[in-house]
Amino acid sequence: MLRYIDIHTHINDPRFDSDVNAVLERMRSASVSGIVVGTDKVMSERALALALAHQDVWATVGQHPTDRHDEVFDPAWYKEALKHQKVVGIGECGLDYFWPSHDGWTRGEDDEKRRQHDLFLLHLELAQETKKPLMIHGRPTKGTMDAYVDILAQLKAFPDVVGNVHFFVGDTTIAKQFLERGFTMSFTGVLTFTKEYHDTLRYLPMSAIHAETDAPYVAPVPHRGQRNEPAYVVRVVERISEIRGEPLEAVQTALLANAERIFGVGGSAV
Repeated sequence: MLRYIDIHTHINDPRFDSDVNAVLERMRSASVSGIVVGTDKVMSERALALALAHQDVWATVGQHPTDRHDEVFDPAWYKEALKHQKVVGIGECGLDYFWPSHDGWTRGEDDEKRRQHDLFLLHLELAQETKKPLMIHGRPTKGTMDAYVDILAQLKAFPDVVGNVHFFVGDTTIAKQFLERGFTMSFTGVLTFTKEYHDTLRYLPMSAIHAETDAPYVAPVPHRGQRNEPAYVVRVVERISEIRGEPLEAVQTALLANAERIFGVGGSAV
């Protein structure tokens, strides 16, 4: 039986503390495996613990650009964590210009952008040293592509670094630039309730696409408004198939191959 993989989920989030085992059982019942993503040191530790405890779970470790303004990045800890076989990537990391109300922006836009750029640079250097793929978080200012433009600019100094741009909301022009860099892009349950990203999804070759939930956020229809979870990635995959007009089995196969190529994980690895 063909499997699914949710390449970006946060079941390490405290919102899953009371029933994470039930969430994992529903994931397995739906033939889904998953990558649990770190957003700071504590969440990276929790992601790693889940990955070490479960054969069908992997982890990434890293520091989100805006979640913990006061946390000092610890390269030595992350480098050690990346030695674990179940740690398959670095992040989520990147640039987020969408939330001017976050604490960091009160210190001034230039200072906040500089802080984010410096933090992202540490992840880029770690990726270059360890040869692990990035799990990039990019969120532009509304109505622009500014965060993506700046991410691409920083990537120029690291031509060998590759990875995935998660929860991709870019246009085809930005998608083309990431594609030329060898990056993949992942899509969420947003596809089930808006047409905003359909053109980009159709533009990309199937080899450059992943499905994700970003659970507990953005649950797909018919679960919209509820807590999201990895089992719901099945609906995201179905929607990718529908939007692209390609057979579901072909899409499933391609997505598993993409996860294997970029992160070294997939249905065949379980």
